[in-house]
Amino acid sequence: MDDLSLATLLPFALALFVTGAFAGVLAGLLGVGGGIVVVPVLFWVFKTLGFAPELGMQVAVGTSLVIVAATALSSAMSHHKRGSVDIALVRRWSPWMVLGAFAGGTVAGLVDGTLLLVVFGIVALWVAWNLARPNSKVIADELPSRAGVQPAMAGSVGLVSAMMGIGSGTLGVPLMTAFSVPVHRAVGTAAALGLMIGVPGAVAMVIFGLGVLGRPPLSLGFVNIIAVVLILPLSVLCAPLGTRLAHALSPIWIKRAFAVFLLITSLRMLMSAF
Repeated sequence: MDDLSLATLLPFALALFVTGAFAGVLAGLLGVGGGIVVVPVLFWVFKTLGFAPELGMQVAVGTSLVIVAATALSSAMSHHKRGSVDIALVRRWSPWMVLGAFAGGTVAGLVDGTLLLVVFGIVALWVAWNLARPNSKVIADELPSRAGVQPAMAGSVGLVSAMMGIGSGTLGVPLMTAFSVPVHRAVGTAAALGLMIGVPGAVAMVIFGLGVLGRPPLSLGFVNIIAVVLILPLSVLCAPLGTRLAHALSPIWIKRAFAVFLLITSLRMLMSAF
């Protein structure tokens, strides 16, 4: 990295600024969480700068979790003002999601980064398919009441989301809407729950990344401070814009366009893994 000039690094800095804005809007608009954009961009940036793909993926995941936490807070406050956050559900799911997210961050910090590439690629393919569908399938008229089912749901979302470096919206919104939670309420609730994934997941990635050799400069564990500083401001500022758009638009074509983006991204990441 030492031989890279300012002229070489500037395009990457600009790309991260744009990524922050795009991630923030998506977090509020679709409830998919900005991490689904941040992780692949950071992965390709670190890879292009010459870092090992496996290590670059771990730093991308850890860095994204910090951004997810901050963006979730901004998005959740905006949704709460519009009455679209189910506070009771947030309280019910939060403890289990925190435990799942810390476990997911621990796994992401200890395993080979190639596994994270595979997990991200496979789940992103499912998300692309889910976004492209005209209608979401409804499983039941309400969330399960049987003991242990909802904790298992919340913990599983936290586990997988932390391993991918994403918020709860990517998996949580389709899960909630499958049990008849209105989509705007599901998006707002998932935004609030994103904080329960980003914070414990990021803490785990910091702990298990300390002392690992070959990380990008100015990294705290598997969290790169430079990328956080470049991405976070616009991500937080643009999250309320996405919220306003979510309440004003029927974003079916945006969902389908984003599904194509995810399809291409997931296939490229799977190719990098294999």
